[in-house]
Amino acid sequence: MKKDIQPKYFPKAKVICACGNTFTTGATKEEIRVEICAKCHPFYTGETKLIDTAGRVEKFKTRRTKAVAPKAKKVRAKKN
Repeated sequence: MKKDIQPKYFPKAKVICACGNTFTTGATKEEIRVEICAKCHPFYTGETKLIDTAGRVEKFKTRRTKAVAPKAKKVRAKKN
C-alpha cells in the first residue's frame, strides 16, 4: 500500500462566509471561503431571496403569465 496518499486533515479548519459568519470544522483545507452559510441561507432564515442573473427571474415571470392565459382554440364545423 502506498504511503502518504491521504491529504492532511485539519481538525480546526476555519470556514468564512460572505456574510461575515465564521465557524470551525474538520476539513482537508486550513481555511474555506463559502458564499452561503446557515446564518444567511433563505431556507434557514425564512427570508425569500432571489439571486437574479441576466434577468432570468423576469423571463420566467413573463413566460408564467403567458402560460396562465390559454389561447382560444379554433373550432371547425363539419361538412355534411
